[in-house]
Amino acid sequence: MKNTPLTQKHISLGAKMVPFAGFNMPVSYKGVKHEHQIVRSHVGVFDVSHMGEFLVSGPNALALLQKITSNNVEKLTIGQAQYSCMPNETGGIIDDLLVYRIKNDTYLLVVNAANIEKDFNWILKHNSENAELRNISDAYSLLAIQGPKAIPAMQELTNVNLADIPYYHFKIGDFAGIEHVIISATGYTGSGGFEIYCKNTEVEQIWDAIFKAGADFNIEPAGLAARDTLRLEMGFCLYGNDIDDKTSTIEAGLSWITKFDKDFINASYLKNQKEQGVTKKLVGFELLDRGIPRKDYEIMSLEGDIIGKVTSGTMAPSLEKAIGMGYVDAKFSKATTEIYILIRNKKIPAKVVKMPFFTK
Repeated sequence: MKNTPLTQKHISLGAKMVPFAGFNMPVSYKGVKHEHQIVRSHVGVFDVSHMGEFLVSGPNALALLQKITSNNVEKLTIGQAQYSCMPNETGGIIDDLLVYRIKNDTYLLVVNAANIEKDFNWILKHNSENAELRNISDAYSLLAIQGPKAIPAMQELTNVNLADIPYYHFKIGDFAGIEHVIISATGYTGSGGFEIYCKNTEVEQIWDAIFKAGADFNIEPAGLAARDTLRLEMGFCLYGNDIDDKTSTIEAGLSWITKFDKDFINASYLKNQKEQGVTKKLVGFELLDRGIPRKDYEIMSLEGDIIGKVTSGTMAPSLEKAIGMGYVDAKFSKATTEIYILIRNKKIPAKVVKMPFFTK
């Protein structure tokens, strides 16, 4: 099992450490609900250095990325990022990822930790364009500084005007005394903030500076459990739960990152799905009675038929109600549709709702 460069920091802070995607990761420090609310109200810091990073460069980099991703990479300007997916050849998703345009012919891909080897091999397999590929995951760290106080808390650490970085854009500049750091605004929590990409040798200095600068802003470390409740309140998909190699972008409500103004792997299949409709759809739901939905719990119609499965569920700290996501037969996907979630052999009433669950 791998450690991030900050593992000893987390242990010294009393973090509960768990195996996650092959890494020893902090799942919580003072508790999920507390860390969740810190991010919603103040500023929390996540060590997400387990994520994977690939560099794709050269004159044919764009052509390769256009082929393997569902979104239109050609639309990216330098300093802009894009959420996307890599479709497989059978109607599912290899992974969801971020694409950053660093230079004219240089792109950074950020992929899920559990999929690093799978993703890199997939890209290699399809690299008939002979673009230059580098897996730099083991050399780089990633910190997510999230919350409404993130910008004022961190501004003293950089000459970059943090307030001037729009959502899904980034700057490369100084941060905490380190040059050439990527400062990105692609948060996964819905509460603002930004991410810091730096070398493993630099991350401890940056971590210490972050907590010193944020001392007057109630800054605290946050673990993966709070990251999950935060993203679920926003209706953001988690690979391995809400999307995987057997779910399509159309079924998952990700048509907005599936662009048919270009050709890409399995585009014709996905275009047909969009035009003809799908048999199952990913929906959000909230419970109308006590209970907590969990992954793989069955979803039932009012008539008692099994119509789907829960993919993610929690008691949402910001909403004080139980929420979840799951795939259901398409005819049950309309908002306000009444359904049941089967929890310990009890049918708990719920209703389909529009996402995000949480709005500022």
